[in-house]
Amino acid sequence: MVGEFDLIKQYFKPLAGDEGLSLLDDAACVSPEAGKDLIISKDVLVSGVHFFRDDDPCDIAKKSLAVNLSDLAAKGAVPRYYVLGLSLPQTISSDWLSSFANGLKDMQDACGISLIGGDTTKSPTDTITISVTVFGAAKRGRMIKRSGAKVGDDIYVTGHIGLAAFGLLVRQGKVSSDDRSLLERYLRPQVRYELGPKLIGVASASADISDGLLADIGHICAASGVGAKISLPDIPISESVKAISKSYPKYSSLLWSGGDDYEIIFTANRTMRQAISNLSNDFNTLITRVGHITSEKSVLLIQENGDVIDTPEKGYMHF
Repeated sequence: MVGEFDLIKQYFKPLAGDEGLSLLDDAACVSPEAGKDLIISKDVLVSGVHFFRDDDPCDIAKKSLAVNLSDLAAKGAVPRYYVLGLSLPQTISSDWLSSFANGLKDMQDACGISLIGGDTTKSPTDTITISVTVFGAAKRGRMIKRSGAKVGDDIYVTGHIGLAAFGLLVRQGKVSSDDRSLLERYLRPQVRYELGPKLIGVASASADISDGLLADIGHICAASGVGAKISLPDIPISESVKAISKSYPKYSSLLWSGGDDYEIIFTANRTMRQAISNLSNDFNTLITRVGHITSEKSVLLIQENGDVIDTPEKGYMHF
């Protein structure tokens, strides 16, 4: 592998915007936008935990940015910049780095962001660690927080739930499926970065689904001091996921506890139903009402007959 500064010059300098000062300085220089708040989020991805060591480095790069951009989307922020930290083993090849940089560029071009700085270090093991911090802009005082949900609000999710969790099972060889969208969604999360900012003024609270549907509505409820009832029959599930969960019932809990979907889960006053329907049409994105906020401080999953489903597994936890 080339030296640290040659590595930066060859692979990452081409990704830098003006604010990054061509990655020749020890810091970036960003001018805040008038009338906007700066929204910041950070995620760390580690090989063997968040991705497989032998995954395509282009996909790894895209996922590293996507999981961070998803946080901005859930806050109603428009993405602007990011900084990148890498801890790489000595054995990383130039081909790996080139593919990784290409993946970053693809995501940058898609959502209009640029690299403004970062750091690279040598890993003492074969583990790859990727740290990304993203910066976005939202109308001043209008960021969609987790803490805004009110009793009686509807609960919505974008897209289909469980694709990534069942895609991971495919990647692990635990289940088989001819539906490529499962593995695609696990490897390449689809971020709602265009829809997210349009939820300002519509959503009362929001989060992205990274840990699992019940876990992430639980985060909203904890911050808002409320509870939730989620209707299992209303959760939007693809036909492939339904088929796998039927064939492998031991994995059925992933429908509500599986992570890595990176869809948006949000709450909204009932008066917003038509506005949300309009957004669904405008962005050609499935947005499904799956439950409502309650005064009881618990998150319940309800069957079609009204019975409560026992859900000891609500989502992924690192510790």
